[in-house]
Amino acid sequence: MEALDSPTGSHVEWCKQLIAATISSQISGSMPSDSVSREYRALRDGNKLAQMEEAPLFPGESIKAIAKDVMYICPFIGAISGTLTVTDFKMYFKNVERDPHFVLDVPLGVINRVEKIGVQSHGDNSCGIEIVCKDMRNLRFAYKQEEHRLEIFQNLITRAFPLSHGLPLFASSYKEKFPVNGWKVYDPMAEYKRQGLPNESWKISKINSMYELCDTYPAILVVPTSVKDDDLSRVAAFRAKGRVPVLSWIHPESQATITRCSQPLVGPNDKRCKEDEKYLQTIMDANAQSHKLFIFDARQNSVADTNKAKGGGYESESAYPNVELIFLEIPNIHVMRESLRKLKEIVYPTIDESRWLSNVESTHWLEYIRMLLAGAVRIADKIESGKTSVVVHCSDGWDRTTQLTCLAMLMLDSHYRTIKGFEVLLEKEWMSFGHRFALRVGHGDDDHADADRSPIFLQFIDCVWQMTKQFPAAFEFNELFLITILDHLYSCLFGTFLYNSEHQRIKEEIPTRTVSLWSYINSQLDEFSNPFYVNYENHVLYPVASLSHLELWVNYYVRWNPRMRSQMPIHQNLKELLAIRTELQKRVEELQREAATRSISSSSDRGSSPVATPVHTSV
Repeated sequence: MEALDSPTGSHVEWCKQLIAATISSQISGSMPSDSVSREYRALRDGNKLAQMEEAPLFPGESIKAIAKDVMYICPFIGAISGTLTVTDFKMYFKNVERDPHFVLDVPLGVINRVEKIGVQSHGDNSCGIEIVCKDMRNLRFAYKQEEHRLEIFQNLITRAFPLSHGLPLFASSYKEKFPVNGWKVYDPMAEYKRQGLPNESWKISKINSMYELCDTYPAILVVPTSVKDDDLSRVAAFRAKGRVPVLSWIHPESQATITRCSQPLVGPNDKRCKEDEKYLQTIMDANAQSHKLFIFDARQNSVADTNKAKGGGYESESAYPNVELIFLEIPNIHVMRESLRKLKEIVYPTIDESRWLSNVESTHWLEYIRMLLAGAVRIADKIESGKTSVVVHCSDGWDRTTQLTCLAMLMLDSHYRTIKGFEVLLEKEWMSFGHRFALRVGHGDDDHADADRSPIFLQFIDCVWQMTKQFPAAFEFNELFLITILDHLYSCLFGTFLYNSEHQRIKEEIPTRTVSLWSYINSQLDEFSNPFYVNYENHVLYPVASLSHLELWVNYYVRWNPRMRSQMPIHQNLKELLAIRTELQKRVEELQREAATRSISSSSDRGSSPVATPVHTSV
């Protein structure tokens, strides 16, 4: 059994657990939380079995309730009785009678809702609960309903949805110490400097330093040099949520740019804003290679028309000269949420092998992945081949816009394909530019029916995984890196994905009160490194955005089903290959030093003697 006394061991265990449930039996025995400390100490000190069942704890984590003889029935291996522990971070179920021990280690942050269900009972007092999770699994437990012995499940609900019960998220209690400070990964000034900014056409503006221009944008923005602050404020008034067009990325040679924003507030009467029109003209003029500007509107044209009738809209080509507007026809957050729901239905807990392909197709999940990749390829191609600047927006500019800018930048810039470069990309385009993680994921909130929830970030990571499959040597990170990011999107162990904007994170003192996910990852880079990585510097990647080249990410979506798992220990093999690669690199460096030394020695000998003795090197 994997060791669980470290963050690494615990996380790997999460990735390995077989979790599923259908309910069939009863359980008995639980301990109220007010007596947990006394009774648990007695068990731990006097009972070896209790020591074996003890839940490993992170620094800052504490046990809230324990119930013995809980029944969890796995659809893959049958009924399992064990001890269930609820902490302020996780739900931990363990059976020590099986060999190897069966462990279920579930961060409470992945829980979407908890529902009471009926169970097959051996008596009149059996109860069951179903735990619906955000990471493609459901858990079902049964327990014997007895007076004063239901507190563990009350604790489960309270701790799974702390914000709904007036409690803080666990990230503020997590006290693990790492040798690397992940909060220092992203420095906006350093990242813009890497891109060659500021320059004669673009300046770094601090007009939003107090988040007054736009409270969902970062404090530091890059805007055209000639734009005055007053004009920028008028543009903000004409853009939804004040999200003005700002630079995300600039091509190092052509100076073509990717700028991002929200929809213009044109409305049904075709309202215009001369400052906004001039602003986009300035963006186009900043690129001397082209006299055209492409605006990629991620929305469906029909939806954009509906938004226009409600006060939003899109840029009219008659009001914006030399601009071409392209609708990418990507559906909205509600369609994506429904698509993932359908996908979960066909992958968990059972799979219909005879209808697998048609069932996957019916969810439209891969079709939406294809649409995102195809849109990003069009953006990247306009920049790279067309040497033309582009503006990207959807409605508010924090969902589809972020997906598209990030994917295009990943295709265009090899720096973002490194581990730390990808972390910078996420911090910049997702966190600092205000993707609404708290609303889309629902951290600590029991309102599972909230219409704002949607798997936008999951879709993006899926697109990245599709690119790694098509270009297996182009990315420094491996699959575990992407899965780990998604696991901690939900876990609430780290502060990285909490809240909806940079402004909120600063206000809540997240960088000082919580640990960054990048502290954990960057302290053990070998775990997340791709041994086949080759630094294709300045190479642009154009993935094939065709369903024939896309596949369902089985190792993520179907990982809880043991029948769908690879029989080969892929991650261990990759680590071994990485170690071999490191040794070979050291040997190459030694040989290079040896060759250089002999070359210098040979040159010296030739200088002092008219006859040179040839040096034969055999390796």
